[in-house]
Amino acid sequence: MIGNRLRELRIEKGLLQKDLAEILQITQQTISLYESNQREPDNQTLIKIANYFNVSVDYLLNRTNIKNIYNEIPKTSINISDYHTLDKLGLPKEAIREIEDYIEYIILKYNLKATSKKRKKIVE
Repeated sequence: MIGNRLRELRIEKGLLQKDLAEILQITQQTISLYESNQREPDNQTLIKIANYFNVSVDYLLNRTNIKNIYNEIPKTSINISDYHTLDKLGLPKEAIREIEDYIEYIILKYNLKATSKKRKKIVE
């Protein structure tokens, strides 16, 4: 049941039911029915709601308390352009080789004008 979550998200944004209804292109009565758990949105509407509030469908359905898993992933402070970066990560040589191969693949895929010397500088 998404009623409580929908109401909380709407109030956090400072929206009235009629405002959200207009945004989602549905009626205010439909929003009221959702919030009182008398009606469930169809999949398309559920996705619209999740996208508008930048939350996961799982959050709306009370399957998780994480609003959006992609916002919860910690950002790394490692800068890949620093040629010492891979050593700092403590990666095994096989992993470094895979990264080198992937960099080569990207260079070829996007027709980048990079020499193998430049590529080596990144991963050495």
